[in-house]
Amino acid sequence: MFIGALFTTAKETRSREHEKDLRILVSNLPYEGLPKTKQPNRYFPGNAVKTTKYSLWFFIPMNLYEQFHRFANLYFVGLAVLNFVPAVEAFQPEVAIVPICVMLALTALKDGWEDCRRFRSDRRINHTSCRVYSRKVSGFVERHWKDVRVGDLVEVASNEIIPADLLLLHTSDLNGVCHIETASLDGETNLKRRLVVPGLNTQDSSFEPQNFHCTVAVEKPNDNLNQFKGYIETSDMKRLGFGIDSLLPRGCTVRNTDLATGFVVYTGHETKSMMNKNGPQYKRSKLECKMNIDVLFCVILLFSMCLIGALGHYVWLESLPSVPLFLTPGSHGHMDSNPLSGLYMFFTMIILLQIFIPISLYVSIEMVKMGQIFFITNDVDLYEEKTDSRVQCRALNIPEDLGNIHYVFSDKTGTLTENKMVFRRCSVTGTEYSHNENGKSGKLPSRTGWTLEDDQEPEAVQQSQEGQQPHSGGGHHRNKETGNAQGKAAFSSPLETEVVPDRKLLQRVLAGGGDWDGCGGIRRCEATDLYLDFFLALTVCNTVVVSTATTARAQRQRVPSLFQSPGEVLQTALQKMFVFSRLCHTLSSWQPMTEDLDTDHNSGCHHSAAGDQTSHRHQSTSEIDISAQRCYVAESPDEAALVHAAKVYGFMLIARTPNSVKVRLPHGVELNYQVLDTLNFDPHRKRMSVVLRHPISGEIVMYTKGADYTVMDKLIWACLNTAQKNVAASTQRHLNWYAKEGLHTLCFAKKVLSESAYKNWSLLRQEALAAIDNREELLMETAVNLEKQLTLLGATGIEDRLQECVPDTVMALREAGVRLWVLTGDKAETAINIAHASRLLDQEDLVIHMNTDDKAVCKSILDRSLEEGRRHTRPGYPGLSIGLVIDGHTLDMALQSDLVDRFLELARLCRSVLCCRVTPLQKSTVVKVVRERLKVMTLAVGDGANDVNMIQAADVGIGISGQEGMQAVMASDFSISCFKHMKKLLLVHGHWCNSRLSNMAIYFFYKNVTYVNLLFWYQFFCGFSGTSMIDIWLLIFFNLFFTSTPPIMFGVMDRDVSAETLLGLPELYRTGHESEGYSHFTFWIAMLDAFYQSLVCFFIPYLTYQGTDIDIYTFGSSMNTVSLFNILLHLAIEIKSWTLVHWVTMLGSVALYFTVTLVYSATCISCNPPSDPYWTTQQQMSEPIFYLVCVITTVVALLPRFTYRVLSNTLAPTPLIRARHLERLDPAIREQWIKEWRGFRGGPQGGRSYQKQTQEQEPSRITPTLSITNNHLGTPTRSAVRHHHNVEL
Repeated sequence: MFIGALFTTAKETRSREHEKDLRILVSNLPYEGLPKTKQPNRYFPGNAVKTTKYSLWFFIPMNLYEQFHRFANLYFVGLAVLNFVPAVEAFQPEVAIVPICVMLALTALKDGWEDCRRFRSDRRINHTSCRVYSRKVSGFVERHWKDVRVGDLVEVASNEIIPADLLLLHTSDLNGVCHIETASLDGETNLKRRLVVPGLNTQDSSFEPQNFHCTVAVEKPNDNLNQFKGYIETSDMKRLGFGIDSLLPRGCTVRNTDLATGFVVYTGHETKSMMNKNGPQYKRSKLECKMNIDVLFCVILLFSMCLIGALGHYVWLESLPSVPLFLTPGSHGHMDSNPLSGLYMFFTMIILLQIFIPISLYVSIEMVKMGQIFFITNDVDLYEEKTDSRVQCRALNIPEDLGNIHYVFSDKTGTLTENKMVFRRCSVTGTEYSHNENGKSGKLPSRTGWTLEDDQEPEAVQQSQEGQQPHSGGGHHRNKETGNAQGKAAFSSPLETEVVPDRKLLQRVLAGGGDWDGCGGIRRCEATDLYLDFFLALTVCNTVVVSTATTARAQRQRVPSLFQSPGEVLQTALQKMFVFSRLCHTLSSWQPMTEDLDTDHNSGCHHSAAGDQTSHRHQSTSEIDISAQRCYVAESPDEAALVHAAKVYGFMLIARTPNSVKVRLPHGVELNYQVLDTLNFDPHRKRMSVVLRHPISGEIVMYTKGADYTVMDKLIWACLNTAQKNVAASTQRHLNWYAKEGLHTLCFAKKVLSESAYKNWSLLRQEALAAIDNREELLMETAVNLEKQLTLLGATGIEDRLQECVPDTVMALREAGVRLWVLTGDKAETAINIAHASRLLDQEDLVIHMNTDDKAVCKSILDRSLEEGRRHTRPGYPGLSIGLVIDGHTLDMALQSDLVDRFLELARLCRSVLCCRVTPLQKSTVVKVVRERLKVMTLAVGDGANDVNMIQAADVGIGISGQEGMQAVMASDFSISCFKHMKKLLLVHGHWCNSRLSNMAIYFFYKNVTYVNLLFWYQFFCGFSGTSMIDIWLLIFFNLFFTSTPPIMFGVMDRDVSAETLLGLPELYRTGHESEGYSHFTFWIAMLDAFYQSLVCFFIPYLTYQGTDIDIYTFGSSMNTVSLFNILLHLAIEIKSWTLVHWVTMLGSVALYFTVTLVYSATCISCNPPSDPYWTTQQQMSEPIFYLVCVITTVVALLPRFTYRVLSNTLAPTPLIRARHLERLDPAIREQWIKEWRGFRGGPQGGRSYQKQTQEQEPSRITPTLSITNNHLGTPTRSAVRHHHNVEL
């Protein structure tokens, strides 16, 4: 008893700890009208959102606090405050504080304007109306979003935005389905299906919110968009579990559902959408890291100069025989000691030389980056007209890193390929059937390829024929309207829908059913014919939703316009008659099917939501044309391809609801299967299953599809007879063949369940669904337990075409010195095929394969591969380019601590690496290991949710807005619409951004040091007293106005080489790897040049005016003018391409300088006592010696820089200099030279299916391979006569 009591106590303790992780919610209706202190849900935040940073009354202190987090502002404010100390004062304090006050004020105005915009947006959202149930009026009343509370019951109509996170309790759909669009949440435009909490039984009768007395338990708020769990405890203490399928997130839009009612579980900032709202991503660029180190060097130089000034002042005071009259006692009445005066002078020198540290450089760089991002996003070449999308930038501070990429990690499907699937091959019961005609444009189904697509009207067939153009570059040239329409249809592109059946397979399907006159024939067919089971699996084992909304819109678009000319109307009518006659001729050749076709034309058509099963018989052809065509909305393109493939063989998906799926069989019979359970796909199982009950036999059947190895391992191998084993072996051979052709492979299987077995399993499944702890693990465990002892049905091979210009882009990146890794979940054969088609691997490459289950063997393979790799990369050895192919399991072993160094050394020898069968976690791990251990710049590019970890792990992440949603785009730093844009984004814009910012940063260091050193050299002649010979206002204006705009325009507009040359000569990208623009060497060269030029700019005017009677400010004014010409002409030497903007800013700066100085010296008599700048500039400009000083000083100062540029460009030109020389040639000669060079390296080969490329290259491809297997541990051999596909992995 004691043990039992102890166990009970421990169980209760765990239960209480578990309850702490949950939120227990109840309805607010019983407490309506009571004070807030008596409300059970009063502790949860309200639904009002506040995204502003500041309030009206505390804006100034909060904004100053925010700005003082920046070191630059603290630095300047500290020096301004220090200048108020009389003992260390260098300038007039009131004047010295002006620059920092202006900077803080402008930043505050910008922040205030942005915060005001956020405030208006918050107010608009918070005052949006919604409907909340009220017990007082027994109905729904209008309320603002900000008034919604946890525990309210909210009603949302179609096309309305959801005001808070709702738990779905009731919908107007009889099946409890609600469709939402989550584009505002995750960027996906395809509809998501949400279900009423399972077992709640609110759909049987009219839902009365006041009768909802259940307790709702949910997990604490989190930002995971794919996870949500909890349970409802009914009045009879029964718990009903629910998941993400029952959550309506805030900000999403209800679609195709008249009404939906939900229980508010999260509000305001605790909703999924608000917890996922992040600002622009901040990453520190490589250039910024280098600059920070050089800023530290500047700090060291500044303190050294200040120390020299302090010591010099002390020595000067010690050398005086007596106290001079101009040295006055301090406030205490007596003179400071010489050491103390030297200490004070140290701080005075810091104030005087403060701009030695180029803090303004960071502000200028931010402005330059904004300009660079503007030009990148508005580049016409990076605009995709088919999808109406352009490149987007989410990380505003790393555009220069695009020009310094060493490694590119790429996904395969949807990144290198189009992710538009074509049903190419299938294997049923060990027999292979080819579908080579699929995907070929410009063809209608002929007699040998009748599709049984009885629901497609003649006009649609004609338009599909006319809309197809020959593929150029593998692309699909559609106008913008077509592209958008297809985007709404979610993977209903012509590639998936154009399926031409194999005639033998079609005959076998039609003959496989036996006697179809009675129900017995149907039952026997379903139970015994694996052909029919195969196509049933293709039809039902998916998440495809049937919809007619897009079709209705298309039909409205096909109505002839009233403004058409008579000729256009006549032409349209003739086209309809012609196509209809051809279609009738096609159908008449298949006499046995004519009746069924007519039956199909009169069969049901589904409207509105996907779950609507109401059928209507149409009596006229016009009615058939309006509503017969169905649209399949799929979550992935391969599902759409499989459903359309089954459709042309007569297995048509009619309707799908959460509890049923209706299928039309080849002879027109419609069967409504009961869906008992759906085991969704997950990346661990790599399978999906659906459990059905046959409507006639009552038999329970599970259909499963998944990756080949995950399905083949689940077969009943022990119980297979010889014929079945032969079928399995043949299917496996076909799968290997498909993979070698680069096709996506899937296996299909079935399992017949007994009533008792399913009932026992269902109880475990319900317990897992109701669980809160380890819910995902329990659900996966139940799925794995059911997916055993399967019967093989067949396999499919689906082709995914290469994107346009992928081979040319890959080749250009390789020549640019970028190493490409492909990380994919596909089989090695598929990845190798794509690598050859995309030119990641060439015919002459040495390919190393690694595939083993033993760590010792893995180590041996690495050692011998390294030996082989070093031999081929040895200087003077006519080696080959090396490629590496490794599978996921071997990769896990290679990344372990004792082998990772060997693996990375081998990878550094390889030009391309293919990692196959890898998981999303492995992708991110590989990127992190390469980035951190090799100390290189990495870039990851992908298009799907499984690429998010990889994208975020790289230095630069690029998302492709493809067919798999927008998760990758939303997690990326840059987003593009197709892979070919990588070429210009990196080779052109990346190079430009890196070159511009590097040169501008070096110039800023030079400019500040040159100008500040003028003040430092003067200290040697004024007893190191901290005196300035330049008027304080002119000193402030010099950096603030006179020399600020030209460097910024230099960073935004300068082009060292044209875009055409950079694209034609990808090798120029390597200059970013070598840091030619910015390095510690170029930094110190600029520092030395700055010290030299400052000496010239100081001593030539000093020696010129030595012995004259000019005052100190006249001397300083001439020196200021000389410095302006010197600094601007130095920039003119560095500018590579002059534009109108450069001329305007340069000449404008000079004009502004003379205008301001002339006006200032004419009007300011005693603006800054004791200085008197009155008429100094006018007097100087009237003397010829002033102009002579300006010319001689500028020439002497810039002569070394100019000479160095001339000699280096002539005697030892860099690749960039040679490229600029090439641009000076005649355009015809230049274009011819670039074309010859491109032809030598192999022109672009994009636009063809990689399968076709492989087939054309196969006869001549003889790839050297390093064949290493588990059974062969001797010296590796290299075969030059062995085909790549025959290598043992």
